[in-house]
Amino acid sequence: MQELIVRAKELLEKGEVARVLGWKKGEQEYDAEPAFFETAESLDNFVYNGFCGANLSKYMIEAGKKEGKTLVFLKPCDSYSYNQLLREHRVDREKAYIIGVGCKGKLAISKIPFDGILKVSGAQYPDAQEILTVETLYGTETIPYKDAMLERCHVCKGKDHVVYDELLGESADTVDADRFAEVERIEKMSPEEKFAYFQSELSKCIRCNACRNVCPACSCRKCVFDSTAFDSEQKANTTSFEEKMFHIIRAFHVAGRCTDCGECSRVCPQGIPLHLFNRKFIKDINALYGEYQAGSDLECPAPLTSFTTTDAEPGVGRG
Repeated sequence: MQELIVRAKELLEKGEVARVLGWKKGEQEYDAEPAFFETAESLDNFVYNGFCGANLSKYMIEAGKKEGKTLVFLKPCDSYSYNQLLREHRVDREKAYIIGVGCKGKLAISKIPFDGILKVSGAQYPDAQEILTVETLYGTETIPYKDAMLERCHVCKGKDHVVYDELLGESADTVDADRFAEVERIEKMSPEEKFAYFQSELSKCIRCNACRNVCPACSCRKCVFDSTAFDSEQKANTTSFEEKMFHIIRAFHVAGRCTDCGECSRVCPQGIPLHLFNRKFIKDINALYGEYQAGSDLECPAPLTSFTTTDAEPGVGRG
């Protein structure tokens, strides 16, 4: 972590960047959150550890409107999101200085099944431990690092950054699961079982909009769900139709553009596995149009916005 702070201070002091976008300390080590740092002194609050799961790419939309260049730290998975925003002309590459940082898998405090957590040790970067030591009100517990990782890290897209100006640190291979296993499990359900499953999950939604607000693919200047024309701006789930349609419409909106960063599920206060909607689209796009990873390439034609005569058209008969 110290290497990142030293480099950030150096770039600030030389005037090569006007600000730094990274993570700051919260009340606890596991409360790290995105933050802008305007001075070298303010970087004393900078932190980078296993709990810095937030994807900083979307914050660069607003950062690009500020004067000067912004130094942003991007993990490998974040770089896909930034690249996709570049493709959609939502960020300005000339206004960003990107440092690709190493990642050894990010943690979720919700995956640590102990009450009264006071402190978690072993999540530091770059020397994370295989076993986390958790101090609680009731004593000291331990848990394997991998058992506390975010779901997305178990199916990581890869440890190579797809866009950067310089790289600092190394990444570790954390893949130990099949990316589409849960999607395939749901696909095998009967229609009635699928409906019951998603009705159960989506009924938990409190329409806080956290998933939409954090999603890099949800970058419209005006969201339909903020419109006053159709009562869609209401947050209360007044009907079961309302609670389902918000997430279904959002999933269709980001289809073919979602990089599978998993931020929607990470920030959901109700623990709804929202990434499964997006991952289902990714799986079907791969099957119908060929393997495609959003954000991996600025030049590769996107399957849902380009057409070839060999494209599958599952809803249209072929005579």
